[in-house]
Amino acid sequence: MKLGMVGLGRMGGNMTERLRADGHEVMTYDRSSTERTAESLEELVGQLESPRVVWLMIPAGAPTEDAVTDLLGLLDRGDVIVDGGNSNFRDSQRRHGEADVEGIQYLDAGTSGGIWGLEVGYCLMVGGDPEGVGIVEPAFVTLAPEGGYCHVGPSGSGHFVKMIHNGIEYGLMQAYAEGFEIMRFSEFPLDLSKIAGIWRYGSVVRSWLLELLYAALEKEGDHLEGIAPYVEDSGEGRWTIGEAIAENVPAPVTSAALFARFASRQEFSYSAKVNAALRNQFGGHAIRAVERAAESPDPR
Repeated sequence: MKLGMVGLGRMGGNMTERLRADGHEVMTYDRSSTERTAESLEELVGQLESPRVVWLMIPAGAPTEDAVTDLLGLLDRGDVIVDGGNSNFRDSQRRHGEADVEGIQYLDAGTSGGIWGLEVGYCLMVGGDPEGVGIVEPAFVTLAPEGGYCHVGPSGSGHFVKMIHNGIEYGLMQAYAEGFEIMRFSEFPLDLSKIAGIWRYGSVVRSWLLELLYAALEKEGDHLEGIAPYVEDSGEGRWTIGEAIAENVPAPVTSAALFARFASRQEFSYSAKVNAALRNQFGGHAIRAVERAAESPDPR
């Protein structure tokens, strides 16, 4: 099939390559790439044939919002927009409604696979109307490994499932992080790289994440000296916890994992100062003095 890809970053570029390798004709637009076939969204739409399919692999929020608004003015009835980024599922539902007024199909395609997707494929969780899914399905089948693609439900469900997927990922990553930190500071002279290595075979905690941890330890060493202890989040964990609250579902693991990421970014921890002060007040525990010149500023 023929389609347009908007965004040629780490995901979009590799997805384009995988699609082309399987015989699909992919036209491209990215403001910062020299590999694009079009200089604008308007030119990209002009390079496609009805029913046109435009796949967005750009950051969630304003970039996606602007692109969808522009495309709704450029596409015709029966054309399809696929949002493969990590948009909030509520935004996807709203955009589906706006597109439906114009007779345009809007699909939310939760996409997982990262930089390895080109080689092993992408897990695709697609939400939207069956008609639109049917048009784009040849591309979905090419991008996903066998068994790795599913039309999960109506509009918004694809990004909802991807949101939960990433929330689970937060918890899994934090569990590995805490376990390896406990081993790192234990009384035993443990080779963490070897331990990660053997856990990949036969262990009940084996996973692709563990394989990636093993690769990182092999590259950086057990102390991970080349990696700063600062962990970002891209929003899905926060949204997952928000939905858990709305549904009265306890999600302590996901919540703790998100808050651990917040803690990793603190150069100055006032809460730690409060804890130290209280321990001194009720139990006479010693307080570690801080040199004023070296103290981090109040983050406010």
